Amino acid sequence: MEHTYKVTGMTCTGCQTNVERALNDLRDITSVKVDLAKSEVRINMRTHISDEDLQAALIKAGLHYSIEMLGSEKPCHNKKEHHHETPINGNGTYYCPMHCEGEKTYDRSGDCPVCGMHLIEQPQVVSEQQFTCPMHPDVIKDQPGACPICGMDLVPLAPNVSEEQRVYKGLVKKMIVATAFSLPVFIVAMGDLIPSNPLAKIASQQIWNWVQFILTIPVVFYACWMFFVRAWKSIITWNLNMFTLVGIGTGVAFLFSVVGLLFPDLFPDEFKTETGTVLLYFEATAVILTLVLLGQLLEARAHSQTSGAIKELLKLAPSEAVLVENGGDKIISIHDIQVGNLLRVKPGDKIPVDGKITEGHSSIDESMISGEPIPVDKKEGDKVSSGTINGNKSFVMIAERVGSDTLLSQIIQMVNDASRSRAPIQKLVDTIAKYFVPIVVVVAITTFLAWTIFGPEPAIVYGFVNAIAVLIIACPCALGLATPMSVMVGVGKGAQSGVLIKNAEALETMNKVNVLITDKTGTITEGKPSVEHVYAIEGVNANDLIQQIASLNQYSEHPLGEAVVRYGESKGVQLVDVKDFEGVTGMGVIGTISSKKIALGNIKLLEQYNINIPEILKEKVIQEQKLGKTVSYIAIDKNAVGYVAISDAIKESSKRAITELINQGVEVIMMTGDNNNTAKAVADTLNLTDFKAECLPEDKLQAIKELQAKGKIVAMAGDGINDSPALAQADVGIAMGTGTDVAIESSEITLVKGDLHGIVKAKHLSHAVMVNIKQNLFFAFIYNVLGVPIAAGVLYLIGIEILLSPMIAAAAMSFSSVSVIVNSLRLRSVKI
Repeated sequence: MEHTYKVTGMTCTGCQTNVERALNDLRDITSVKVDLAKSEVRINMRTHISDEDLQAALIKAGLHYSIEMLGSEKPCHNKKEHHHETPINGNGTYYCPMHCEGEKTYDRSGDCPVCGMHLIEQPQVVSEQQFTCPMHPDVIKDQPGACPICGMDLVPLAPNVSEEQRVYKGLVKKMIVATAFSLPVFIVAMGDLIPSNPLAKIASQQIWNWVQFILTIPVVFYACWMFFVRAWKSIITWNLNMFTLVGIGTGVAFLFSVVGLLFPDLFPDEFKTETGTVLLYFEATAVILTLVLLGQLLEARAHSQTSGAIKELLKLAPSEAVLVENGGDKIISIHDIQVGNLLRVKPGDKIPVDGKITEGHSSIDESMISGEPIPVDKKEGDKVSSGTINGNKSFVMIAERVGSDTLLSQIIQMVNDASRSRAPIQKLVDTIAKYFVPIVVVVAITTFLAWTIFGPEPAIVYGFVNAIAVLIIACPCALGLATPMSVMVGVGKGAQSGVLIKNAEALETMNKVNVLITDKTGTITEGKPSVEHVYAIEGVNANDLIQQIASLNQYSEHPLGEAVVRYGESKGVQLVDVKDFEGVTGMGVIGTISSKKIALGNIKLLEQYNINIPEILKEKVIQEQKLGKTVSYIAIDKNAVGYVAISDAIKESSKRAITELINQGVEVIMMTGDNNNTAKAVADTLNLTDFKAECLPEDKLQAIKELQAKGKIVAMAGDGINDSPALAQADVGIAMGTGTDVAIESSEITLVKGDLHGIVKAKHLSHAVMVNIKQNLFFAFIYNVLGVPIAAGVLYLIGIEILLSPMIAAAAMSFSSVSVIVNSLRLRSVKI
C-alpha cells in the first residue's frame, strides 16, 4: 500500500536525507520518497504503519519533525485551547542557538538533534493579549470589557511563563539538587586533606565510599541525567558534540567507581588505597556534572539577554486600541482592528497599527524603530507606525496595515530570521567542529595508552584520570556559539538603531564593502519632489498643460508623477480621462487625451518617439538643470511645447554620511536617471567626484556587474521599483525604509529612517560584529588548543609537574562557553 504524509520541520536536503534514512529503517516499509518543496513524503509499505509508529521512528533517529497522514491534520476548534497550548509570549517554533542545521526550526521543545543544546523558542510576532476578572480568575476573554459575573472591568491576563524562563527555572531547581548532593560527596572524598581527618574516626573508608555512591545517585540520575540522554542520542545519530565527551567521561568514571565499590577484587593493586579499597571517582563524577550544569544554567541566562532586542521590540506592541465608531469611542483588542478602522490615539499612548492621520496633529517619538531620539511632528495625511509613542496631543488615524503586516511586526520577523541565519565565516567553524569530537576521543585514548606505558606508578590511574580530563575539557560548544551569538546580538542592536539586517551574510559582507552605488531621488534627496512651475512656449496655455500632465500622471506611482498630480490639484484643475496610458521605464509617461498624444519625460523619451524640441526650450531646460532641478519635457503629438521644473531637497544627513564613508575608504558613486546637469549640481553640493546620469535600471545593473568583475565588493542603496534589479545584483542591497515594498524585498539591509547615515551605522555595526566574532573564535580556539594538551599531561612530560584535575577541566569547559556569550553581549553597548 502507498500513503502520502505531511512532514513539518524539513528545510534542506539534509533534512530530506535524514527522514528517508529514518523511515527506511522500518521493516515493513519498501520505499520512501520525500518531496521537500511540498513538505510531503510518499511511503510504500507491506502492512499499514500508524502515524504514531512513524513519529516514533523519527524521534528514535533524533529528528524533531512531526509526521501525519495527509488530510488527517487536526484543526484547532477551540481558540481557548490554542491559547493554553502555545505560550502567549512564544510562537511554538523552536531553533538551535548554535544553528547546527542552518535556519531550520522545530515545532516542539527539546534538545537539538545535532549538538544536544536546548532549543530556544521564538517570540511571537504579534502578542495575543487576554483579559480576566480580578474577582473571578476563571473568566478569560479575548478583549477588554466587563466581567459577566460581577461587572468589574477586566484586566490584562499576565502572560504565561516563556519557554526560556521555564528552562531556566528547571535548571535552577536541578542546580540546587546537584549542589546539595555534590558538596558533601566532595567533602567526604577530600577527607584525607582535612587536618586529623575527623571523618576516618566516624566510619571506615568503605562506609564513606557507600555514602558517596548514594549521594551521587540523585546527581547522575536526576539533576544531570539529561546530559547522558543527549550523549546517547549523539552517538546513535553520529552527531557527536560536547555532551558526547561529557557523557563518556563522567559515565566511565561513574561505572568504574560502581564496579570498584561492588567488586574490588577485580582491580589490580595500582587502583587501590592502603586500606585495600579501590580509588573511586564519585566526587569527580558529581562535581564535573554539577559544573557542566552550572555552565548550562549560565548559558540559559545569557541566551535570554542575547535576544533582549527582540523582547524590547515586542514590548512596544500595545494590547488594545480606541475605536472611533458611531460618534463614540470604544476600547477594543488590537487583534480586532481591521483595515479602514478609525482609531483615536490619546497623549502618551502607543500607536496600535500602521496608518495615516486623518484628524489632528502631534509629535511622535519614533526612536524605538528609527534610533533617532528627536520626536517627529506629524499632521493630517502623514503616516504613523505601530509601537511608536504619541506626544501630548490627541489625533484620529485610519488603520492601513494591521497584525503581522505592520512595520513593527515586520521588524521583529526580520530580526528573528536574521538571528537564525548563518554567516559565511561559520562554514570554517562547521568544518572544524565536524572532526573535533572524534579527534578528542582519539587524543583521550592515546593519553590513556601513553600514560599506561610510559607514565610513573600508578601508571594506569594517571592514564585513566588524564584521559577523563581530556574528554571533559574539550569544548566544541564554545566554537559553535562564537558566530551565532555575535550575529544575534548584532542584528538586535541594528534593529534598535533603525538598521534592519535580513541575514548574517549581509552583516559580514557589509564590512568588506569598498564601493557604494547610490540612487539620487529618495536616497540622497528627500524623495518628496514638488513642482516649482510649469513653463509653456508662446501660444500654448499653461493651465491646459497643467491639466493634461496632471491627468496623465494620475495613473503613475512614480514620486515625480505624484508631485505633478498634487500640483495640478493645488491649481484646481479637473482631471480628465486618459487612454492608452503607458509608463516607459527610466524615461517618462505617454497617453492620449482628447485624441492628442501627450508625453511627459526626459529627452530620451522624446528622442525615442521622434519629437521635435525647439532650441529655445532646450536652453531654458539646461538653465533649470544647472540649478539642480529635475526637468521633464511636455510634448503634444510630435512637438515639445513646455516643461515642468521639479525640485527635491537634499537630505541634511546625506553630505555628512557620504563624507564619512569616503573617509573610511568607500568609493561613493551616484547613479541617477536624471539628466547630467541636474546630477552634476547635486554631486557638486555633496563633493562627489564620481556620478553617472541618465541611467536606466539596466545601466545600474551593468555598472555593478562591471565593478564586481574587477573584484570590488559593491553595496547599492535605492528606494524605488526601478532600483530592485540593482539591489538584487549588489553584494549588499540597501533599501530606504521610506521606499517601495519591492525595493525592500530585493535588499539585504533596510534603513528604517531612510537616509544615508544609516549606511554609516550599518558599516560600523558590521565591523563591530566581525571583530567580536573573531574575538570569540580566538577565545574558543586558544582555549581548546591549550586546554587539551595540558589535560593530556604534556607539561608533566616536559618536566613541569602539573596535571589537570577532571573537576578543574569541567569548570574550565563550562566557563569557556559562558565567556563567548558574555563577549558577544558587549555588542549591546557598541556605539554605531
